[in-house]
Amino acid sequence: MREKIRIAIIGVGNCASSLVQGIHYYRGRDPQDVIGLMHWDIGGYAPGDIEVVAAFDIDRRKLGRDVAEAIFAPPNCTTVFCAEVPPSGTVVRMGRVLDGYSEHMADYPDARTFLVADAPQPDQAEVVRVLREARADMVLNYLPVGSEEATRFYAECALQAGCGFVNNMPVFIASDPAWAKRFEAAGLPIIGDDIKAQFGATITHRALTDLCRKRGVTIDRTYQLNTGGNTDFLNMLNLARLKSKKRSKTEAVQSVAAIRFDDENIHVGPSDYVAWQNDNKVCFLRLEGRMFGDVPFNLELRLSVEDSPNSAGVAIDMIRCCKLALDRGEGGVLYPPSAFFCKHPPVQYTDDDAYRLTEAFIDGTWKEKLAEVAAQRAAAGGT
Repeated sequence: MREKIRIAIIGVGNCASSLVQGIHYYRGRDPQDVIGLMHWDIGGYAPGDIEVVAAFDIDRRKLGRDVAEAIFAPPNCTTVFCAEVPPSGTVVRMGRVLDGYSEHMADYPDARTFLVADAPQPDQAEVVRVLREARADMVLNYLPVGSEEATRFYAECALQAGCGFVNNMPVFIASDPAWAKRFEAAGLPIIGDDIKAQFGATITHRALTDLCRKRGVTIDRTYQLNTGGNTDFLNMLNLARLKSKKRSKTEAVQSVAAIRFDDENIHVGPSDYVAWQNDNKVCFLRLEGRMFGDVPFNLELRLSVEDSPNSAGVAIDMIRCCKLALDRGEGGVLYPPSAFFCKHPPVQYTDDDAYRLTEAFIDGTWKEKLAEVAAQRAAAGGT
């Protein structure tokens, strides 16, 4: 029997809530009778083999509480699909605020926003000490969009503590060559950047765009508009925090288009905050283009999903891939999982190629498969 995968969570919000619920929801289940997982087994690790050994947050309603309680504290509002989460023995600690909090959120009701705790904030040495004492294998970054300084702070802490790093949000760490080289030099794996939901707006937009490319259909213009009512969408009302997010989501679609769209012909990003939607996310997607004989077509799609479980269905695989790399002694960017699980990986692949590469990563043959895919791309005129 393998040891547990020991994770540290930065930001005990809705996504962390769904992940922790999922770990216990699938624990002890029959692998032949489960819904919602891409992989039951990765390198001998099942979903229930993950445990939270450290957690940081800045909301006063979560500090000092066991993770099993904190995941249900306000302003979390995601679906509760596993209400009986046993105590973890891990207490949520005060995190470093930096730019992790946007001032406009103070204008909203307490139940909808963050209430920043008046508690001493840890420095790098303190966070590193906690990670080391907890013997964390990896750090999961669930900070709000726009937390550029805070993400770099925790990435540095992960490096100093000897932990892998799973970057679920759009601050570019894995896709920054300088950071990638530092993790490689330290022999520590990193997966990123910006988690791509299991069946969400980005993967659907990519799939349709790639389908048009394969079928000889030209897309002239497209948009993806998203609304939601969780703290993620409330945070993103501050447009100054969206630069990396819009770049990440837009590039995820551009990278599979037959011809890159001019900037004015593609719009991808959050549109508005609708409080009563809670953790439900609604995507409005439109494609306009031309088919045989330059005859025009258009497609309108509305997708409604619970945002955070959609994320957790991917995170649970990212964690196990990161652990697999640690077991194998592989450091640096894990290119196949990053391409399959993230919107802004260092190297973009089609979802078909990313899937095949990730399966090869799991069975240990990914470097051979990577060379094969690279040769195919070169022959097709790609990079």
